[in-house]
Amino acid sequence: MKERVLGRTGIKVSEVGFGAWAIGGNAHGNSYGPTEDATSLAAVRRAVDLGCTFFDTADVYGWGHSEEILGQALEGRREDVVIATKVGGDFYHGGVRMNFEPGYIAFALERSLRRLRTDHVDLYQLHNPPAESMADPATYEALDRLKEENKIRAYGVSIHEPFEGTLCIESGRPDVLQIPFSILRSEWAAEFLPDARQANVGIIAREPLGNGFLAGGIRMESRFVPGDIRSLWPRSMIEARVRLADRLRFLEGPERTLAQAALRFVLASPEVSVTIPGAKSPVQVEENLRASEAPTLTPSELQGIRHIVSGGPGS
Repeated sequence: MKERVLGRTGIKVSEVGFGAWAIGGNAHGNSYGPTEDATSLAAVRRAVDLGCTFFDTADVYGWGHSEEILGQALEGRREDVVIATKVGGDFYHGGVRMNFEPGYIAFALERSLRRLRTDHVDLYQLHNPPAESMADPATYEALDRLKEENKIRAYGVSIHEPFEGTLCIESGRPDVLQIPFSILRSEWAAEFLPDARQANVGIIAREPLGNGFLAGGIRMESRFVPGDIRSLWPRSMIEARVRLADRLRFLEGPERTLAQAALRFVLASPEVSVTIPGAKSPVQVEENLRASEAPTLTPSELQGIRHIVSGGPGS
């Protein structure tokens, strides 16, 4: 497993990490369908065995359940891994609401540490805060205090759009930014990554498999159970993604699956410190992590991807 450095934090991480959203389960919806805890535990442990050192979760994933699974699976291996979690989805007071009050951030971290069975997290991220707060240095004061208390090593922000990344960089505070970067969301390469490189901000690329569609297993007839976020998507959106994935099958070969090609696309940007495909089973973990040793995309393949995504003639 190849390693990269998480921006100016200096923390070394495996270039392919483990996205732990799905293993939070489906009890509270807003996930990727049902899971079995025994399988989830096996998936995390298999990832460690294969050299994965970066695990990303959030307290709101399964209302703490994803953190609990990671804490159990990584017990005894804490010194071998880098753990990142997020704060902002307050599920402690009935339902879920956004909460970035300083007192709540500290409160939520204590509970995350308990579930993760550790005395610190390596990266603590604000989970989709309001854009108007991103450029305000005061937003990060609570995180600075937690850093001084050695409860977190570094902090960052999980964002949705390139302009939000610019706001965060302008504040000069977050060490790391987490972005939805994939073949389906490639605008980041031109609109934001050069600025991140100049600021030496670490980049975590989430949803590199386009919510599972770039793994190639979802078909036109596929249906999603209630609670799976994709069950709420219009059929036109699902069918468009299936068609696009089918057009990308020219990237497959004896030494590389479609999923691995999609991960290689993200890793082709040197600004990306780590990409975090989700996994619910050891088999998915193995396919994801072996992308680190899969053939890189050629210039002609990258050109073909751009042509297809742009909707050029014959694409």
